[in-house]
Amino acid sequence: MIYGEDNFTFKTADFYPFKDTAEIDRVRAITKEDILALNGKHPSNPNITLEVLRNDEFEMVMITDMVKRIMDSDRLDQKCVMIMCNPCPTYRKVAYMLRQLGVNCRNVKFYMMDEWADDAGNVAPLSYKAGFGNAFYRYMVSNILDLGFKEENFIYHSNKVTPDFSKMLEADGEADIVYSGPGWPGHLAFIDPVDDWFKPTMEEYCAQGAKVAKLHPLTIAQNSLHGAFGCSGDISKVPPMGAMMGPRDAMKAKNVLDMHGITTAGSHVTWQRLTSRLAIFGKPTQEVPASILQLRENPTHMIISENLASTIKPDADFQY
Repeated sequence: MIYGEDNFTFKTADFYPFKDTAEIDRVRAITKEDILALNGKHPSNPNITLEVLRNDEFEMVMITDMVKRIMDSDRLDQKCVMIMCNPCPTYRKVAYMLRQLGVNCRNVKFYMMDEWADDAGNVAPLSYKAGFGNAFYRYMVSNILDLGFKEENFIYHSNKVTPDFSKMLEADGEADIVYSGPGWPGHLAFIDPVDDWFKPTMEEYCAQGAKVAKLHPLTIAQNSLHGAFGCSGDISKVPPMGAMMGPRDAMKAKNVLDMHGITTAGSHVTWQRLTSRLAIFGKPTQEVPASILQLRENPTHMIISENLASTIKPDADFQY
């Protein structure tokens, strides 16, 4: 019997959206040293800055960017329109710093990137405890209301708002900043590689505005690991659809901070390491929605934690 040879081939599971195995092989082979050798430059787009950060510095960059933009909106008395991603507890730290620094938040407008929806496409209400709008209100909005923040400047998805979400952004002069990061199937926000989004051309695809759409099975599996759903793979608790910004909202934003640093409870294990390589270095494709950020003409800052930049190596002696 022969041991240790990689001589078993097969077709990728049908539900996996990206079928170009040669491209997957190419980006899988990109090592940490290869990424560092780029010296902060993207291979194909000079508008993109790449930065590899220590794991313990990753969150700090996100917090600093948010606090600085809000401080500048106060100091310069200018409107700041921000599209906010998954409302992690990090927002409590942002709010704490704003309070300690006495920053007036009168000029800030928050747009929530996405939200859950039920099987009929009804968007979850703000009262839904596992909802993004609910968490962001608890972590951020409620803590800065006495700093001049206007509650009407908190724009969250709903049955009423989502159809007009992109028009509202346009009326506000587009987003000054989008905070993003790819999901397991390569999604941007909840823009998943599903039929609800696919278009004949990339130009048509990138022109789509916000809407309610189905979620990919990998998005549902990914979110079943989140604390809001018990960290236990309980797929039955995760809603099957979502409301979300459109590709056009990301493409027209003045700046994007794209973050690649999600791990499983701080361990080396992550579903994002390959997905991030596809999104950052793979060919732009509708099958990996986050890859369209490579086509942006405005500044895009991509930060990658050392963990996510790590070379992908099989380890048969390590389990989950």
